[in-house]
Amino acid sequence: MNTEKRIEELGIKLPPSSPPGAMYVPVKQLGSALFVSGQVPFVDGVMTYPGKVGDEVTLEQAEEAARICIINMLAAVKNYLGDLDKVKDVVKVQAFVNSKTGFMEQHIVVNAASQLLYDVFGEAGRHARTAVGTNQLPMDAPVEIEAIFEIEDVK
Repeated sequence: MNTEKRIEELGIKLPPSSPPGAMYVPVKQLGSALFVSGQVPFVDGVMTYPGKVGDEVTLEQAEEAARICIINMLAAVKNYLGDLDKVKDVVKVQAFVNSKTGFMEQHIVVNAASQLLYDVFGEAGRHARTAVGTNQLPMDAPVEIEAIFEIEDVK
């Protein structure tokens, strides 16, 4: 499977990988596992849809923000591996949704991210998942997503 060709077919252009904004690394490898730090929906250095989902941010905007998080995540993984075809499996996704009190559709927001991973990787994109509502995220991000990937060959 040519993952990058599939991404192109989906009309997605991977941005350059963003440098970390604090004391962490974007991707950390342990054996054949890649732990990808939380990604927020930055586009060209600007936070997309800042605020709380269910208040300033609509469900549809939050779903788009979740997809942007995955696009940024794929950029970080590509930057680390050099080739997304080295991804064997998406193991786990953990997502945090900056939610207004009473908002209960975090799982719907995160479905957009899960769907994009499936669209890119096929069956290898199916994963275990956690979708958590929180009262605040860094930089007023509406969504932050981290993941664990399995890769074929160890660096």
